[in-house]
Amino acid sequence: MSTTRTLAKVMGVAAASGTTLALAGAPGIAAADDQATVLKQAYSATVDTFNPFISIYLTPTGINRLVYENLVQYSAKDSSPTQGLATDWKASDGGRTWTFHIRKGMKWSDGEPITAADPQWTYSTMMNNPNMAVANGSLVTNFESVEAPDKYTLVIHMKKPQASNPGLEIPVVPKHVWSKLDKPAKYDNDKDVVGSGPFVITSYKPEQSVVLEANPNFWKGAPKIDGVTYVSYKTMDAAVQGLRSGEIDVVGDLTVPQFQALKGQDGITVNSGAQRRFSALGLNPGARTEDGTPIGNGNPVLEDPVVRRAIRQAINIPELMDKVLQGHGTLATSFIPAVYPDWHWDPDESELASYDPEAANQALDEAGYEMGKNGIRLDKKGNPITLDLMILGDDPTEKQEADFIVPWLKEIGLKVKMDVTDGDAAAVRSQSGKYDMYFTGWSLGSDPDYQLGINTCDALPSKKNGSDSTTMDYWCNKEFDQLYAKQHAELDPERRQAIVQQMQAIHYKSAPSIDFWYPDRLEAYRSDRFTNLTKQPTKGGIITAQSGYWAMYGATPVKDSTATNEAGLGAGGWTGIGVAAVLVIGGGAFLASRRKKTADERE
Repeated sequence: MSTTRTLAKVMGVAAASGTTLALAGAPGIAAADDQATVLKQAYSATVDTFNPFISIYLTPTGINRLVYENLVQYSAKDSSPTQGLATDWKASDGGRTWTFHIRKGMKWSDGEPITAADPQWTYSTMMNNPNMAVANGSLVTNFESVEAPDKYTLVIHMKKPQASNPGLEIPVVPKHVWSKLDKPAKYDNDKDVVGSGPFVITSYKPEQSVVLEANPNFWKGAPKIDGVTYVSYKTMDAAVQGLRSGEIDVVGDLTVPQFQALKGQDGITVNSGAQRRFSALGLNPGARTEDGTPIGNGNPVLEDPVVRRAIRQAINIPELMDKVLQGHGTLATSFIPAVYPDWHWDPDESELASYDPEAANQALDEAGYEMGKNGIRLDKKGNPITLDLMILGDDPTEKQEADFIVPWLKEIGLKVKMDVTDGDAAAVRSQSGKYDMYFTGWSLGSDPDYQLGINTCDALPSKKNGSDSTTMDYWCNKEFDQLYAKQHAELDPERRQAIVQQMQAIHYKSAPSIDFWYPDRLEAYRSDRFTNLTKQPTKGGIITAQSGYWAMYGATPVKDSTATNEAGLGAGGWTGIGVAAVLVIGGGAFLASRRKKTADERE
């Protein structure tokens, strides 16, 4: 279908409803003969910023993986280290020195050469400017210095031996762009972006679209498509309808009913893939700053690990997973997903706390939490225990989970109130420690060092509002910290794996969060338009939310399909009435709103 015909169709719908689309200034509206292959992917999650030094959320971090090549990339096969900007690397001096060789002849998207000066500036800036270390600061805390002895050699000197590859995970930015910024930590990085990956961001309209164009200078060669547009939808139900109607091409993070409904649809292929994510119930174990100053308003009873463990035993996690995921997931034992078997903690049955409300009640009795006359336990000061469970009002899955958890916890004498909020407020509250319980989750890279690091005491904030925090759960433990330092320097893979598994056991026993499951990622795409969307891992893996750019880089238009269609609606990021779009109604502008997700969307 031509751009002209599509515009006429949408304009006709708008006219029939008395609504006029505001086309003036809409990005990406091309002439009818300006054909382009633009893959359109739905999103409805939080976008904080596209500044890679600051953003911790899944959607912008995932988009930046298409824009910036790491020094070392995660492979499509199994997320193991593979070539990125560096062709090879070597650890020497017992892991105290890492040397990387940069590929010659690479260019940034603006044509400037990529050299060792770029990662040298990126890493050194994170080391010296705390405001630029929000997202990945824990990855450079062991860096003593970073040198570029020549254009194609980078040398990182460590304070202590380091086993994890320091070239992973950190996006490398162009020095010639970022070094000229007065306040790089305030830079939104959301238009005319200079990158080294297969695509670059050309524009971003909040709650509408993120438009990316192919980077012809990408070192692997230009992608087979002209661009990728992320289209904002108010709800995933609307995104599913957009997929069915052909307005978009890829949808991820489907619910089970949505996934089942798309099965067997003409031109659509569904995928249930093992992913790198865990889902959990976050508890407030006593939020505090790095100097021990309490912050937030969490219920003090949650500072007691006996209470936290009792909460876990009171929740029938297998039944909950069956109701929510209906077979599309794996029960969790820790925060490192089973998709990484070398690191994942696989405990004996005797180490796991199964569903046992009777044992939970006994533990609370023995800990001195007396049962009140009305069936609600009392804290050590004699006050009835009431816990708030923060849930997103626009997330039916969280409401479903809460409907089970509230009565289960009442069986052990804990009164729970649902605290319904929106994603923006929930994100602020979870960061500042103003919560008792909330649903959370993270996506992990193939090396667990980062996720382990944000569970240490060093990850606690210095500010009372928690704004400079990188902590996962406001929990820290001295024994865990000691083991973190030990695994960080252990070069023998098997010994390091054993230490990491021991750390997970400590976290499990302390229970600052109740790890529920590793959900399969449920996705669907228009297979009548695009093929070769490479999965990660390639066997049984995922298309969206990858640790890399493999799916979008591999995407190939299907010949004689409507994939070679309008650069306009797709690239502009507005696709008819169902998408958040700028409309003109009665002479005034209206921006359809959507609620953003909370820390559940953190990378």
